[in-house]
Amino acid sequence: MSSPLFFGLHSQSVWSWAVWLCLLYVLMKAWKLYLKRRQMEKNFRQFEGPKRHWLYGNAQEFHESGNDMEIMVRYAEQYPYAYPLWLGNFFGVLSICHPDYAKAILSRQDPKDNFAYHFLTPWIGKGLLVLSGQKWFQHRRLLTPGFHYDVLKPYVKLMSDCVTVMLDKWESLIPDQNPVELFHHVSLMTLDTIMKCAFSYQSNCQLDSESIYIKAVYELSHLVNYRLFYPLYHNDLIFYLSPHGFRFRRALKIAHEHTDKVIKERKQSLKEDTELEKIQKKRHLDFLDILLCARDENGQGLCDEDLRAEVDTFMFEGHDTTASGVSWILYCLAKYPEHQVKCREEIREVLGKRTTVEWEDLSKLPYTTMCIKESLRLYPPVPEVARELKEPITFCDGRSLPKGAIVFLCIYVINRCPSIWEDPEVFDPLRFSPENSSTRHSHAFLPFSAGGRNCIGQNFAMNEMKIATALTLQRFELQLDPKREPVKRSQLVLRSMNGIYVNLKKIHSDKTKNI
Repeated sequence: MSSPLFFGLHSQSVWSWAVWLCLLYVLMKAWKLYLKRRQMEKNFRQFEGPKRHWLYGNAQEFHESGNDMEIMVRYAEQYPYAYPLWLGNFFGVLSICHPDYAKAILSRQDPKDNFAYHFLTPWIGKGLLVLSGQKWFQHRRLLTPGFHYDVLKPYVKLMSDCVTVMLDKWESLIPDQNPVELFHHVSLMTLDTIMKCAFSYQSNCQLDSESIYIKAVYELSHLVNYRLFYPLYHNDLIFYLSPHGFRFRRALKIAHEHTDKVIKERKQSLKEDTELEKIQKKRHLDFLDILLCARDENGQGLCDEDLRAEVDTFMFEGHDTTASGVSWILYCLAKYPEHQVKCREEIREVLGKRTTVEWEDLSKLPYTTMCIKESLRLYPPVPEVARELKEPITFCDGRSLPKGAIVFLCIYVINRCPSIWEDPEVFDPLRFSPENSSTRHSHAFLPFSAGGRNCIGQNFAMNEMKIATALTLQRFELQLDPKREPVKRSQLVLRSMNGIYVNLKKIHSDKTKNI
C-alpha cells in the first residue's frame, strides 16, 4: 500500500519542480526583457518622442489607423530630427527623419538591424540585403559585374517586350470601362522582367495571372510586415505555432521551390561552359550566369546556400520594389495630367512610331526622368531601412547614441523634410532640374539609400521605370478613379491597402499627333 502512495508523492514532487522551473524560466525572461528595455530607454534618453502604450508601445496606433506613413510624418513635425519609436514596450528604435542625421548614419558601414531583418531572413536568406562585414564586401564585389553597362544594355529590349505584354492586357480591359488596379499587373510585369533579364527564364507569369509564386510573394510580404508590428509574433515559437506561421511556411516552400527550379535548370545548361567569355559568344550574359561563374581572388565561388540567398534577394528586390515604383509613378501622372501631357510629348518626339525603347532613348527623356524622380521622392518604393550601430555616434546637434542602438531611417519622411523641400507635398518635377539638384542636400533624396550600402540594382530599376512609363504613356491616357484614393502602407515596399486604380483611355495614332 505504501508503494502507490510513494509514487503519488514522488509524482507530485516532480510536477511541483517542473512548475517552479517554468516559473523561474518565465521570471528570468521577464527580467532580461526588463533590462533590455531599461538599456533602450537609456540609449534614447536624449531624444523626446510620442507617448507609448505600456504593452504595445506605439505599434497599436499603427495597427489601428492603417495609415502608418502619415503617422510617421506627423511625428516628424513634432520631433524634426529623430524620435524613439517603440514596437511593443520591449523593443525601441530611433526613427530618423532629417537628412543631416541620415548622412551621419549612411556614411558609415553599420550592419542591417538583425531584429528587423530577422523576420525576412527565412525568405531571402543571408544575401546582400542582410549581410554585413567581410562577407558583405565579398558578395558585393562578386555581384557588381552583374550590373555593368554591357550587361544592362541588352535588357532594354526584354523590358520593352514585358511591358508590351502588360499593355496588351490593359487594352483588352478597356471595353469593360472599369478602373484598372495597377500594382497587381505591374508586379506580374516586373516579375516577368526579372525572370527574363536576370535568369533568362520564360515564366509566362503575366498570362498566368494566378501564378502561385506571385501569391506566395504577396503572402510573405504581408506576413513579415504583420509580424514586425505584432509584438507577440516577435517570439519565433509563438509565430511558428500560430496560423500566420503556418501560412508563412507554406508560402516559403513555394517561393524556395521556385528559386531552386530556376537555379537547377541553369546549372544543367552550364555544364559544358564555365567561363563567361564562352557563354557570351552564344548569348548575352545575365545575372545568374555571373553568379554561377563568379570567383573571388582565391578562386572561390558562392556556395549553394549563398547562391539561393542572392537569387531570392534579387527576385524580391528586383521585382517588388520596382513594381511599387512604377505603380506610384503612373498614379502621379494620372493625378497630375499637365505633367502627363508634357511627358507624352517628349516620349513621342523620342520614340516616334516605334513601340519599343532602345538603350540610346533612355538618356533622351529628361522631363520624364524628372517626373519619375519626383514620384520616387513622394512614394519611395522602400520607405524605411534599419541599422544597428557597431560604434557610438554623435550627431550634428550634439546628441548621441551608444554602440548597439538601433536606428530606423524613414526615407518616406526624409524625402519630405520641410526644412529641405519647399512645399514638400506638392508634385514638382523641376525640383530635379540640373540647377536645383546641384544645390540640394546630398541626403535629402534617398529612394535607393546612399553610401556604400546603396542599392546595387538602381540603374536596372531606373531603366525599367523609364521604359514602363514611356510605353504606357505612348499608348494610354491615365485618369484617376476619384472614388478610390490610395491608402499608403509600408509592407516591406510601399503599397496601397486598397489598391492603386486608374482609368485607361486608348490613344489612337492619328490623335497622338495632336497632343
